Amino acid sequence: MPKRILVGTVTSDKTDKTVTVKVERKVKHPLYGKIIRRSKKYHAHDEENAYKMGDTVRIEETKPISKTKTWKVIDTVQASKGVAVEADIEVEAAAGSTS
Repeated sequence: MPKRILVGTVTSDKTDKTVTVKVERKVKHPLYGKIIRRSKKYHAHDEENAYKMGDTVRIEETKPISKTKTWKVIDTVQASKGVAVEADIEVEAAAGSTS
């Protein structure tokens, strides 16, 4: 039986060797016919803790690794934009005034 492969976004990387991946799919409402989004979160195994929040990744179904983990991360589809880093303004201002 082939292994299922899903594409989703990493929503949490706080646990060791585990990432939480949110997978969204679009379905048609059975009565009204409107296209609606359904999402589900999966715990996926990340051996090197390489994936960060916001990364779009592919996950593959595997044998159970723990009580909640039955998926592992294959690779990154798209890296996240990153988190803004605060600059130390006092150091930059002091370096600019000495020259």
